[in-house]
Amino acid sequence: MSRMFKKIIPSINNQAVFFRYQKLGNKYLLTNITGDYLFLNPKEFDNFLQGTLKENSKTYKLLQTKGFLKDSLNSLADLVIKYRQKHQFLYEGPSLHIIVATLNCNYRCVYCQVSSRYYKEKGAKKFDLDKSTAKKVVETIFEGPSKALTIEFQGGEPLINWPIIKFIIEYAEKLNKKSKKELLFTIVTNLSLMNKEIFKYCRKHNISLCTSLDGPEYLHNLNRPCPEKDSYKATTYWIKKIKDDEKKKTDVYRLSALLTVSRNSLKYPKEIIDEYLKYGFTGVHLRPLSQLGFSQANFDTIGYSEKEFFDFWKQSVDYIIDLNKKKIFFYERGIAIILQKLFMKTDPNFMDLRSPCGAGIGQLLYNYDGKVYTCDEGRMLGNDTFLLGNIRKDSYQKLMSTPNLRAVCQASILENTQCDTCVYQPYCGLCPVSNYALYGDLFTPQINTFWCQLHKDIFNYIFTKLQNPQTENIFKTWIGLKPLRNFKNLHYHKKK
Repeated sequence: MSRMFKKIIPSINNQAVFFRYQKLGNKYLLTNITGDYLFLNPKEFDNFLQGTLKENSKTYKLLQTKGFLKDSLNSLADLVIKYRQKHQFLYEGPSLHIIVATLNCNYRCVYCQVSSRYYKEKGAKKFDLDKSTAKKVVETIFEGPSKALTIEFQGGEPLINWPIIKFIIEYAEKLNKKSKKELLFTIVTNLSLMNKEIFKYCRKHNISLCTSLDGPEYLHNLNRPCPEKDSYKATTYWIKKIKDDEKKKTDVYRLSALLTVSRNSLKYPKEIIDEYLKYGFTGVHLRPLSQLGFSQANFDTIGYSEKEFFDFWKQSVDYIIDLNKKKIFFYERGIAIILQKLFMKTDPNFMDLRSPCGAGIGQLLYNYDGKVYTCDEGRMLGNDTFLLGNIRKDSYQKLMSTPNLRAVCQASILENTQCDTCVYQPYCGLCPVSNYALYGDLFTPQINTFWCQLHKDIFNYIFTKLQNPQTENIFKTWIGLKPLRNFKNLHYHKKK
């Protein structure tokens, strides 16, 4: 233990606050528990460790400002306040409530994580959420303490059970007249069943839409086949219509798109980004496969190594940065989340990159059959390892006090793991569900797993780029810390 401790804090400077470090290029990267970071050259780093920096030096003042020196009680109190702000999510309760309106789907995606059922199969209706269960779900959601609620509809393809979605939205709005919470709705849909009536309703009730766009037509159809129609044309038809509507009515984009990278995608980093630009999107989230559901069963065919995915990711992000240098605004959402952790006072509360993770205490998943799981991934295992209870008989209090929830929280606290020695610990997280699915244990050592290696590579890339002032300024436009000026593809519209 002493050797591990010395690796984290090799300092004899009694004014130094707890920190972690790593050599990155020709400089040392230092991070502390509040997520502040800085780079020191070898001489500055040595002087800091030895406590020989002059108090009027630029380096000393930078260390002081960033919270690496405890030179007064006030500075320690400031660190405590800052740490609490960054971990405010721990005091708020579940804010994301995912409802599986149906497990049925009209697509046959090669990487489907939820093992969806084809909606025309015999007995398909038994995989639809019914009205009485839906009513209990909404009532339970409003029992929670969070002042901000996002209700997200998933499937399968949730629009297959559109009447239940309407019922939930209107019942939630009714309850909220008394609760007065910040209430948001999102539907995750392939858009193939969208129509004018549904879209008009979504507009009226301010519902956000999230779809999947895997790239150009040949790639999208390869990853996301539909037995009945051309899935690319079905999805992009409504992307065009919704984008046109956005331009006419508001500057707030109500449609976002997600990308899941399969082995089929690895050859097309530029083409995928260009496809997103083609349809007016200004960002993309480059997500690797999750080895759950059909994705795990098909991994030998559609999967890849960490190195293969990171090479694709790096090519994509290099291209995105080049676009920004040419005054074409576009961002990578995963990087933007990490940048928010670096530069914002509060954490963006992305469930996968927090300690403990968001399972159960940040999000809940309500399945079509009334079962409640810790998270979306928890229901994808095909068993009840991450089950908290059933909405038909269990209260909110009972769901939140189960041993399963305590175990997941404990397993995802980075301070309990080898991750605590890593310089990137303040920005990272782990997924107990993925660990259990891949290794059969909640408490799997993270070091050298796909997740660990990928995030180390991503963090190394980001922090290397942050040493370049031009790239740092580009990154800061992605999170609103630098003005968006002279970008060719941005159009502003007055709100009505």
